[in-house]
Amino acid sequence: MNVRRSAATLAVSAVLCVGAAPAALADVATPSPSPVVPSGLFGKGDPTYDGVWRQSFALLAQTTVGEKPALQAVDWLVGQQCADGSFAAFRADTAKPCDATAYIDSNATSVAVQALAAVGGHTETVKKAVGWLKSVQKDDGGWSSNPGGAMDNGSDANSTALVIRALEAAGEKPAEVKSKAGKSPYEALLTFQLGCSAEPAADRGAFAFQPAGGKLSASADATAAAVVAGLGIGPVVAPSPKDTPAAPLACPATAGDPVAAAQGGAGYLAEALKKDGHLTALTPGADQSTADHGNTADAVIALAAAGHKQSAAGALEWLKTNSAEWSKGNPAGLATLILTAHATGTDPKSFGGTDLVAALNATGPAPQGASAKASEQPAEKKDEKKDKDSGSGNVWWMILAGAAAGMGIGIVLSGRRKKNQL
Repeated sequence: MNVRRSAATLAVSAVLCVGAAPAALADVATPSPSPVVPSGLFGKGDPTYDGVWRQSFALLAQTTVGEKPALQAVDWLVGQQCADGSFAAFRADTAKPCDATAYIDSNATSVAVQALAAVGGHTETVKKAVGWLKSVQKDDGGWSSNPGGAMDNGSDANSTALVIRALEAAGEKPAEVKSKAGKSPYEALLTFQLGCSAEPAADRGAFAFQPAGGKLSASADATAAAVVAGLGIGPVVAPSPKDTPAAPLACPATAGDPVAAAQGGAGYLAEALKKDGHLTALTPGADQSTADHGNTADAVIALAAAGHKQSAAGALEWLKTNSAEWSKGNPAGLATLILTAHATGTDPKSFGGTDLVAALNATGPAPQGASAKASEQPAEKKDEKKDKDSGSGNVWWMILAGAAAGMGIGIVLSGRRKKNQL
């Protein structure tokens, strides 16, 4: 589930006609002056376009690995909610009500629901957000990123997939959440899939973000989102007991089956990853393609969710080797890698030589109990060190006894703090 389109990304991509990660948006339209980054927020960069997005992923990742997020961090996210239950990408002044100038974002709302449901203790906040999401469902059963706003161009695969996972996180049954026209989210999602007649044949099974000129174009980003949503797994993907090679979309395709559609999407992703071992993205305003770390991680998660870990193995190794610089100081990126490690049964504290958990924690408020963890050392370890020191030092103690007379020699044991990776 991550670094996928946020509301701001969609706003810019509508203008540029390209998909971009939230972090890239600052290079395109950084506001001036930049707002002060709140103390409870993860990350040091301008939060205008991705504050709720990166905070939600950070909290979800911490919870997934057994950390208890700082109350300050959770309260910051809760405080971002608008009166109607929605979330904007970022509210610099929460004392002011959300109005027509706020970019109300179904993507931000969806990930906030997933994070707060995982953290627990915020039932009313989650319920209110889900109520808003239901209220802005399109007649086709799907969602746009900016419902009713200037950038509302109808339902899209990414937003619809994110809402499906938010509904699952909140204990809802997405198939039963029907629009006024009687359509379900899955019905909307499946309209974005390229079927058996798609050309080139390699695109069959892929999902498009939205139709462009009446035509669907394959998008690895949208496909990764749709695969996990179609499988009905929920916000966090756990390692699958199955591990089989991904297969192309079975033709003729089974109409109306989200799971079969998801497996077809997984087949497309597996083939897309074979070319370079990772996904690529066209740099806005340029002709060259660059490695797309975020969507590569999403694709690995999707393949793992579909039971095709071996099909994702090469991309997983690529991420381990090449993601350190991309994720440095990037809360959403680090959180995505943690969720990737979790989905593939990989240790997030030793991911290509990086402790992703420590790196994420260093970008925001320390999780509850972090101080105690840093200073504590198990009693058996202390006793082991004491015995070792006393045993190996007996001879030297006798030699130095005279020189040490009157002096107390002690050993102070303290826990090591993990290196700050900001």
